[in-house]
Amino acid sequence: MRKREYDEDDVRVRPGKGSRPRTRIRPAHDDAVEGFVVAVDRGRYTSLVESPDRGNRKKRTAARRLVVAMKARELGRKGIVVGDRVAIVGDVSGAPDALARIVRVEPRTSMLRRSADDTDDTDGIERPVVANADQLVIVTALAEPPPRPRMIDRILVAAFDADIEPLLCLTKSDLADAGELLALYRPLGVPHVVVHKGGELDELRAHLDGRVSVLVGHSGVGKSTLVNALVPDANRAVSHVNAVTGRGRHTSTSAVALELPGGGWIIDTPGVRSFGLAHISTETVLASFPDLIEGTVHCPKGCTHLGPDCALDAWVTEGNADPARLASLRRLLTTRDPEE
Repeated sequence: MRKREYDEDDVRVRPGKGSRPRTRIRPAHDDAVEGFVVAVDRGRYTSLVESPDRGNRKKRTAARRLVVAMKARELGRKGIVVGDRVAIVGDVSGAPDALARIVRVEPRTSMLRRSADDTDDTDGIERPVVANADQLVIVTALAEPPPRPRMIDRILVAAFDADIEPLLCLTKSDLADAGELLALYRPLGVPHVVVHKGGELDELRAHLDGRVSVLVGHSGVGKSTLVNALVPDANRAVSHVNAVTGRGRHTSTSAVALELPGGGWIIDTPGVRSFGLAHISTETVLASFPDLIEGTVHCPKGCTHLGPDCALDAWVTEGNADPARLASLRRLLTTRDPEE
C-alpha cells in the first residue's frame, strides 16, 4: 500500500486562549464628528453637528446641520438621551434620507433621572430624562390647574440628586397670587420667577441665556406656551385644561432641545403626572442641607430623620439652624413616599 502524503489541508491549528476574533477589534473612530442630541424618536437620534468649513480657509466659518443617526451595536444597552454629547461617523452630511451612526457617548456633566414609580411591585429602575443640563426649571401654574407642592418637592429632590440648579417658574399669576406658594419654598433658597400669559419674560430670559435648562412640570401648566414665547419658531402644540378633571392633556410627546435666540438651550419635556424617587437615598436629600448635616451626628443608627428620636430637633432648638429648614427637609423626605 502506498504511503499517504500530507499537505497543509490536513493541519488543524487550535487558536490559543489569548487570541481574539478580529471582529471584536473596534476602530478608534478618530474621524468622528461631535454632535449634540436635540431629539430622540424611536431609535433615531437627531443631533446638531458643528464642524469647520474646510472649503473656506479665510473665514473658517462653522457649518451647522442636523444629522439623523442610529446607535452603534458596540454601545450595547447604553442609553442616549436629549442633551448628550456624542461622536458620529458615517454619512454626516445631514442630507435627506442620510443615516449615520453614534459610536460614542461623551462623559456627562449631569443626568436628570426619575423612577417609573415608587411602589414595591415595580422595578424602581432609574429612567434617564435629560443629560448635561445645568438648570432645572420647575414650571407650575398658580391656578387652572392648581399648584401641587408635593410634585414640586419631588422634582426638587431629583434636582438635588443630579446636582442641577433648580429654578421655580410660576405661571398664570394673573389668576392667583404667588405669595403663599413662594413662602413655602423661601427656606430652601430656591430662586423663582413669576409670569403670566402675554406678560414680559425678560427676567426668565436672564436666567436661561447661556445655559442648558430643562423644563419640567405636569400637564397644563403652560410649558409649551412658554417655549413658543421664548423660541418664536418652536411651534410647540398647546392645549387647555380639562374642566372636569382639572388636568392638562399631554401635548409634548417627547423631549426636544431648542436653541434660544440669545444663546443657550431649553429642553422641553412631556408633562408628567408622577415623578418617582425610588432611586434616591435619604443621604442624598440630606446632602442638600449642609446646615443640618452636623446635627445628625447624634442621631440613632438608621435614623430616618422623621421620628421623635431624631437629634435634629435638639439641634434646631439650640439655635444651630432655622426651624423652617428642618421642616423643609422633612417635607422632602416624606415626599419620597408614593404620591397620594
